[in-house]
Amino acid sequence: MSSRKLLNPTALHAAPGFTNVVSAPAAGLGFLSGQVALDSDFAIVGGDDLAEQTKAAMRNIKIALDAIGATWEDVYRRTIYTLQPTQYETITAAIEEVQGSSEHPAQTIVGVTGLALDGLLIEIETTVVLPE
Repeated sequence: MSSRKLLNPTALHAAPGFTNVVSAPAAGLGFLSGQVALDSDFAIVGGDDLAEQTKAAMRNIKIALDAIGATWEDVYRRTIYTLQPTQYETITAAIEEVQGSSEHPAQTIVGVTGLALDGLLIEIETTVVLPE
């Protein structure tokens, strides 16, 4: 029997066809689905501003981290999918503003031609080592 726990925090947008957070306590790992700039009503936050959308996605990640009792320091891997990959300085500044630190986990930025909804500019997924 699997020890994984599937979580969809109510403060996050609905997760049609996926789970926002999966924790595997036996393995000591947590996996956060890609978070985007959607509010709990499924509306895009930040308009066409990459920095504002990045901040909104990071705030959603914080909600997901809280759901598994984790913090920014527990994030070991981050993958960023964006329509604007050359704007990494804007993305980095927005991330640092939300997490309150200039320390970053291992990271990859991937340029994409589109995301799940028109108007979304960035999606960020993370892998977490669960706190003991």
